[in-house]
Amino acid sequence: MTQPTEDRSPQIGTLNEKPLHAALKRWAALDGDRFEVPVGRFVADIVRGNQVIEIQTGSTSVLKRKLTVLLGHYPVRLVLPVPARKTITTLDEHGAEIRSRPSPKRGSLFDTFDELMHLRALLGDPNFTIDVALIHMEEVRRPRRRPKRRRWNKDWEVDERRLIEVIDSVSLHRPTDYLAFVPPSLPEPFTTADLAEAIDRSRTVARKIAYVLREIGVLTPSGKMGNAILYERSFGRGPESGPNL
Repeated sequence: MTQPTEDRSPQIGTLNEKPLHAALKRWAALDGDRFEVPVGRFVADIVRGNQVIEIQTGSTSVLKRKLTVLLGHYPVRLVLPVPARKTITTLDEHGAEIRSRPSPKRGSLFDTFDELMHLRALLGDPNFTIDVALIHMEEVRRPRRRPKRRRWNKDWEVDERRLIEVIDSVSLHRPTDYLAFVPPSLPEPFTTADLAEAIDRSRTVARKIAYVLREIGVLTPSGKMGNAILYERSFGRGPESGPNL
């Protein structure tokens, strides 16, 4: 493996960096890390020795090409935040705070699968680790600056997102780590309806989990019950093989 290029331009990529991204980068960093380092034709958020660390606060679909190239040469750690709690702060047109309130919505580790679906071809790569960070986030809203394009557009827009705290984090590295999302008590074979009931989430969430775990080879289709696919674990059901969710 080649070493990433020495960082000679510490401001690369930081001019338009958003507050949430910058705060998570500080949270993930250790003494001696280098920031905004050119790595081939890309720029890495953090380089630690030979490891590349990326922070992604938006859709992971835009990262597939970058990660595919980097994983061929370096160990890569990807930090994905999930808003477990959200505080909504509303500003007026002059930027003065009108009110601040907690959002009733609560996120969980299972929400990570919205983004993991885009990366399913890379999950389980021995060079790839995902750190899911459960965060408390402040979402700052202000009146929409541009006219609404559609009737159902909201009268406000998100001005920025800020990190209040990282509540917890879980690392996913080996394929078997992802089996932690399937409760060990769930008997085999099972359907996505059984999985949804076991994790107290919607059938849609359970389908995403089953799809990703099937793609990385830790769930195996074993037949059908009516129109529902039956699944079995490919590596047993011991929670000791993965992170504690």
